[in-house]
Amino acid sequence: MIKLLKIEYKKILTYKIFWVLFGLYFLFLGAGLLMAEFMINNMVDNLNRHSPIPFPHINIYFFPWVWQNIAFFATIRYVLIFPGIIILILVTNEYTFKTIRQNMITGMSKAEFLAAKLLLILVISLVMTLFLTLSTLIIGLSHTSGITLQMVLQKSSFIAGFFVPRVCFPVVALFFGFILRNTGLAIAIFTLYVFIAEPILYHLLKAPFVFKNDISTFLPVNSIIRVTEYPAIPILKQVMGLNLQESVSIGACCIPLIYAAAMIGIVYWSLVKRDL
Repeated sequence: MIKLLKIEYKKILTYKIFWVLFGLYFLFLGAGLLMAEFMINNMVDNLNRHSPIPFPHINIYFFPWVWQNIAFFATIRYVLIFPGIIILILVTNEYTFKTIRQNMITGMSKAEFLAAKLLLILVISLVMTLFLTLSTLIIGLSHTSGITLQMVLQKSSFIAGFFVPRVCFPVVALFFGFILRNTGLAIAIFTLYVFIAEPILYHLLKAPFVFKNDISTFLPVNSIIRVTEYPAIPILKQVMGLNLQESVSIGACCIPLIYAAAMIGIVYWSLVKRDL
């Protein structure tokens, strides 16, 4: 395992695009998390202009709810797309620069090659989860008065909402990369699927004039972002009648993990059956 990670590290060590995208992800993620409360309160102000009942400004950064709020805002499609694109580029570069063939010639098996990419995803996901966990602790501690250890730990199950999407979404990107093999084509189709095709399919399946069902919640990308369904904002319950999520459920985590396992299986089958 260490050997495979060293090989992957050597590949990305001098690859500037990887480090630029990786840095931009953390930059935009940090800025987005700090701006989330401002944007929500701006929407509240707009709502108050048309509502006879004024709604108060919202604080999303206090314990214990900060875990859920950060997990939600860090798991929207526009945030997850960054690590997905990073993995997709790394996979397709293997075919563009023929390094996959070189790895096979030097004795690496196809299973080891795939395992190396999955280990890289795991390490990147752990780094991102650690960043989010530490950021949440700092933000929560600085915005919560009368804090206790129980308050800090009460909603910490949402750490799973940090980790599971950051593992599963790059696996979806890995799937597109291995199946399509061309960087430009893979990025285009992957982006179109994430932002256009699946949302359209989601609303079509959800529409009552088709047939009443819950299938829409089981679509690959949608199942990932629904690990944390809503932020813990009381106005959502008051205005929209939503029952706010109390914790991250095992069932919600299992659906994207099953998709990820299935996609890994298809990728391995593709590696074995198709020419390099």
